Amino acid sequence: MVDYSCALKLSTPVAYLSAIQKLIDREIVVKSASSLDIYNNIDTFIFDKTGTITKSHPEIHKIITFYDYSQEEVLRIAACLEEHFTHPVARAIVQAAEDKGLKHPERHAKVEYIVAHGIVTTLNGKRLSIGSRHFIFDDEKIIPPENLDTVAEDALDRGESLLYLAEEKQLLAAFAITDPVRADAKEIVRRLHGTGIVNCTMITGDDAGAAKTAAGLAGIDRYIAHALPEDKVAYIEKQKREGHTVIMIGDGINDAPALAAANTGVAMGDCAEITGETADIVLPSGDGLAALLKTRVMGQRLMKKIDDNNKNIIIINSALIAAGLFGFISPSLAAVLHNSSTIAFAVRAMQPLLKKE
Repeated sequence: MVDYSCALKLSTPVAYLSAIQKLIDREIVVKSASSLDIYNNIDTFIFDKTGTITKSHPEIHKIITFYDYSQEEVLRIAACLEEHFTHPVARAIVQAAEDKGLKHPERHAKVEYIVAHGIVTTLNGKRLSIGSRHFIFDDEKIIPPENLDTVAEDALDRGESLLYLAEEKQLLAAFAITDPVRADAKEIVRRLHGTGIVNCTMITGDDAGAAKTAAGLAGIDRYIAHALPEDKVAYIEKQKREGHTVIMIGDGINDAPALAAANTGVAMGDCAEITGETADIVLPSGDGLAALLKTRVMGQRLMKKIDDNNKNIIIINSALIAAGLFGFISPSLAAVLHNSSTIAFAVRAMQPLLKKE
């Protein structure tokens, strides 16, 4: 008439389903119950920078031109290339051109996007490339101007990233880009540390100056700059070999391999389609970092509720079995009390784990 399995088999899945439903109500998509299990045991958080730690609304702060090219001319060319892509930096270039009223009719050949590197195409029979320092000077072998180091140092001091535009082997311009850190980033990172996180790392393909500034403002433990997608994956694998359970948070196409390599992959809102498909958890676009903390707290409270339920199930049903063995209650009463407690535990498992605020 009395056993332990009924309440255990009912309350635990109900608790998981209820928690996942409550997260969905907050526009947080958890694709499996096991994701919450792993999330609860995470001790290492790895963040992308643009769109994750920052607001994903970068702006062009300054345009540095070379070889007598005008700012309007290079901005028009850059916008013509970047208008085909949805990356935040691409949107910043296009927006800057719109703000200046510059029209950029499409006159180039097919655009080739090289993930985490840049863009190449052909315009008027000449090869155009736009992208990171590594892509322009190491891969494309562009000849740097004499004053480029000074330009880079100035940007580093201001915490800006540089995007380079080149034609053939000649550098046309460098775009100094600012991307404000999310206002709640430092508080969220501090509270994540309070939940037992021992390592928060930011990995970005941006310049060291921008990475250092963003990490400092967000309270990140360490940062890695000039990182390629394979560098992110290698760092995650290294952390896992050292015994850490790793979560990766990102939003771009170049973050997808790292999300797949982590124990749990989390995609920010407005992420690339492939990133959302790869991730185990997808956060809302409005308050992604706050949702990251909510999910962590939800996972921890879910595990505590399940543990508490299991302990109480064992205590109550053991008491009913003992009472039945010594004749204090009849078999029919034992069955009623057992099934009533099972329903009570299931109802308790459905109670909200987070306050509305």
